[in-house]
Amino acid sequence: MGTGQTTQKRPVSTAEGVENMKVVVLGASGNLGSATIRALTEDGANEVVAVARRSPDGPQPSPDASVEWRQADVSNANLEPVLEGADAVVHLAWKFQPTHRPEETWATNAVGTRRVLDAVAHAGVGAFVCVSSVAAYSPVLHDDPVDETWETDGASPAAYCREKAYVERALDTFACNHPEVRLVRVRPAFVFQRSSASEQRRIFGGALARPALLDRNRIPVVPVPAGLRFQAVHAGDVGRALATAATTEVSGAFNLAGTGVIRRDEIAELMGARTVETPARLMRRGLDAAWHARLAPVPGSLLEAVMQLPLMSTARAETELDWRPRHTATDALDAILSGIPQKAGSGLPPLHP
Repeated sequence: MGTGQTTQKRPVSTAEGVENMKVVVLGASGNLGSATIRALTEDGANEVVAVARRSPDGPQPSPDASVEWRQADVSNANLEPVLEGADAVVHLAWKFQPTHRPEETWATNAVGTRRVLDAVAHAGVGAFVCVSSVAAYSPVLHDDPVDETWETDGASPAAYCREKAYVERALDTFACNHPEVRLVRVRPAFVFQRSSASEQRRIFGGALARPALLDRNRIPVVPVPAGLRFQAVHAGDVGRALATAATTEVSGAFNLAGTGVIRRDEIAELMGARTVETPARLMRRGLDAAWHARLAPVPGSLLEAVMQLPLMSTARAETELDWRPRHTATDALDAILSGIPQKAGSGLPPLHP
């Protein structure tokens, strides 16, 4: 297991009395970025610099707040001027696609994170909050919830899992070399919100997954991999946790998940359809064949990861971040399932309908 996973808690201080804290959010226009900006600006206490490859073309996540938008790509931009004067940096920049060009996702996710860490050190930023994932965790063969000390070698050979595991190692190294920086890593379950429905349909379903085809009223039967169970969390709940991590004196790793676990019965209820249990190995082979034929945007190794993910305990976040999810796991999944056929989205480029 990597260092930094069980970092001792520093005394938690509330944000009361803290004025004009400057927080830079990298990857600010995506699913988690939009939610994090809402959380950081809801009380008007923080100055937020929102950084993304593309600026918003519509209403900002919090139109009444003081949010400065800047364009920069973590894979190649000079990041030190972007981080200048920041009290904390929240790093959310990540590329899931294109899965057929792993060198492109690696340049943003792995190399880009290293570049961000170098810039944080050189700019003298006091706190760094990085979003990892449940997919960074090593596989499990049981349903007992794991805490933040579980090994983070990746849930499968999928590029997403490899890159998340690599980032964990980069954070371990940074923690050893820069103890003066308060380091927080957050590992959420699958993150959903209604405004991300169109983006996530494109990422995971591709061009053939048209919104009308995913209308629950038109789907009589849903195949479910045998043994499937996973956790989910609403983006708004993750955004609140990230805002707290950036503005209070906590450090170390935190699991985040909505209450409840999604299994076959929950999927049947959410979809309003009959479910058919299907061998996971067969579904993985079918997904791999479709991916190689460029009919599906994700490889079978990602399904393998989902089947092997641990269930996470969120006790540490509850105790040290004073965090409780306001949405259940099924609430989070329902938000995206209801949003897809209605082409839900926002004016932020990644979230376009």
